Amino acid sequence: MSNRRKTGARNSYRADFLRSPAWFARRARWFRRQERMRRSLLCAGCGHPATPEQLELHHLDYAGVRFASGAWRAFERHDDLVPLHPYCHDLLHRLIDRDRVLAYHRARRVASVIALERLRIKLHNQEAAS
Repeated sequence: MSNRRKTGARNSYRADFLRSPAWFARRARWFRRQERMRRSLLCAGCGHPATPEQLELHHLDYAGVRFASGAWRAFERHDDLVPLHPYCHDLLHRLIDRDRVLAYHRARRVASVIALERLRIKLHNQEAAS
């Protein structure tokens, strides 16, 4: 099992699921719940405020993502999704992809949590230096 971002001719999750009505509906539910709970939207990487349109959701676990009866289904738990700016999301995946332990020897959730903490530290240090 690998936590690396899959590339190549056909990555069904990225090519199909992330463009499916199921994902867009699930994404909208996630943001509505944040709003109902009166939680401000912050990027989990850099900590800066954002709008739903400025954020992507990172999956800590894919257990809720299913392809059944010819269609994608989105049953992710609320806390399986983490809001990130696209730049921060890309950096998070790069940290996972480039670290052999995170990419191959940790569960996805654990790898994401470790990489997210590293990302926060790097971005905080970068911001403090500028």
